[in-house]
Amino acid sequence: MSSTELPETIAAAVAPKVSTVRVAEGETLRSVTLPGLTLTVRSRPANRTGAAPALYIHGLGGSSQNWSAMMPFLADRVDGEAVDLPGFGDSPPPDDGNYSVTGHARAVIRLLDAGGRGPTHLLGNSLGGAVATRVAAVRPDLVRTLTLVSPALPEIRVQRTAVPTALLAVPGVASLFWRLTRDWTAEQRTRGMMSLCYGDPTSVSEEELRHAAQEMERRLQLPYFWDAMTCSARGIVNAYTLGGQHGLWRQAERVLAPTLLVYGGRDQLVSYRMARKAAAAFRDSRLLTLPDAGHVAMMEYPRQVAQACRELIDDYDRG
Repeated sequence: MSSTELPETIAAAVAPKVSTVRVAEGETLRSVTLPGLTLTVRSRPANRTGAAPALYIHGLGGSSQNWSAMMPFLADRVDGEAVDLPGFGDSPPPDDGNYSVTGHARAVIRLLDAGGRGPTHLLGNSLGGAVATRVAAVRPDLVRTLTLVSPALPEIRVQRTAVPTALLAVPGVASLFWRLTRDWTAEQRTRGMMSLCYGDPTSVSEEELRHAAQEMERRLQLPYFWDAMTCSARGIVNAYTLGGQHGLWRQAERVLAPTLLVYGGRDQLVSYRMARKAAAAFRDSRLLTLPDAGHVAMMEYPRQVAQACRELIDDYDRG
């Protein structure tokens, strides 16, 4: 969907003044400018010198804030950074308008190459999991270990609860959805999102809900919000249809890095049944299943996911 398909009230907005992005204690934000691309990076420095780098990649509609709950639990192991993919969080759209999985993967690769920090521990959720898989497959020199939380890998039978998200890829649907929901408050939208993504939405504290609603309200003021959502959703659908060496399952088989796979039993977007297929596809994999988790286990169960990731990193360090 191009920006011309956006609702008039949004498409007509020019450089709206929006609130600043929330930064948790211990985090810092910086902007990385590359040719045709500007990325916002959220940093959680390691508690010790000499720690290996880590990069966290969020999912569709998310941002680097999705990793804020988990990053502190790995601060004694890695020098953590979380990126806002182009058009999400505080990163502006890419100049070329490329929101495909390959386009996002290219942005991550450029960020890693520009950073010069060497091979990194790469973590991704949902869309970020698909992006991380592609990065690990085409640039194994950049990846030490790979952690994938509910990665958006192709499914033959998509869950019914995931169909509305997939429909965002259809031209005109996002505009229709906006017209139908224009009276929804940011809090209502946030509660709907949490009902879809969390295994137990009632576990979200009032403070967390307030922060999430404020971020939702901020994003809705951005003129490119629906464009980024729709085009990235279309990018996932297109990636599902690719065959041959560019297919995500074929690329999963090419990944050399030790891989941790995390699946939630209550995930409404990526089926729990895909865990076994993924474990078989990645050649050096281990599996963490969390029966009560939804689509964002690193937000619901940050300590447990971090512990599994810590074990993966420790085994990698031991060689």
